Amino acid sequence: MSSGNLRKMSVNLADTVVYTLNLSDDILMNECVGKTIALRWNGQIICSSCSKVTKKSFGDGFCYSCFMNAPEATECTIRPELCRAHLGEGRDPEWEERNHNTPHIVYLAASDIVKVGVTRITQVPTRWIDQGATAAIRLAETPNRYEAGMLEVALKAFFSDKTNWQRMLKNEVDDSIDLVEEKWTLHDQLPSDLTQFFTEDDEVIELNYPVIDFPTKVSSLSFDKTADIVGELAGIKGQYLIFDDGRVLNIRKHTGYTVEFSIVN
Repeated sequence: MSSGNLRKMSVNLADTVVYTLNLSDDILMNECVGKTIALRWNGQIICSSCSKVTKKSFGDGFCYSCFMNAPEATECTIRPELCRAHLGEGRDPEWEERNHNTPHIVYLAASDIVKVGVTRITQVPTRWIDQGATAAIRLAETPNRYEAGMLEVALKAFFSDKTNWQRMLKNEVDDSIDLVEEKWTLHDQLPSDLTQFFTEDDEVIELNYPVIDFPTKVSSLSFDKTADIVGELAGIKGQYLIFDDGRVLNIRKHTGYTVEFSIVN
């Protein structure tokens, strides 16, 4: 048995994505696929920023105070076009300088549709895996988060920036998507002040997940409603554990929840 505060699973790119659940022990989750596992929440939530006990989790595991004030929870983490790091401003200018006034990637990711997104260059390909993309390509590289956000805003006229989590988990994909073609078609349609950031790197990264069977219907689990979750693990995609009966657990959503993990058989 292993215990600790949940945070998003560590991932490594391989022929099949490798997942590790980091509790008191590092649990290689790929080896748990096909086995019955149990997760028990003890009722405690620890803020992912200040490490204080909180009655309710906000955002990625924050207490309310940190959700309103911590730099990790600033609005530009969701809307990069609002970032002020390049101006030396933000909730914590030093944190912003280290994390947002650094090279960022604007990318296209394929699943059932083409999705546009932004991430720090150091988070490639982790960000694509966390979203459950089946393939992704670098579209542009910008010097900071603000410039990436402005390019993303322009691209939203063509593509969504949202992931349909149910379709993603059911593995509803469009195999006809050509990310290279999509990328350079956009280049011809955008103004030059945006296309200056386009990269010549046309490598398409294919992503395969450790899943035995994808569900035809999914139902979301929450520790707030079910403190003890037991079932046969049919696979992992994005940051979701997929059970063989179609129930799914979003690990990232439960950041900070103190749990015990065990393999039943």
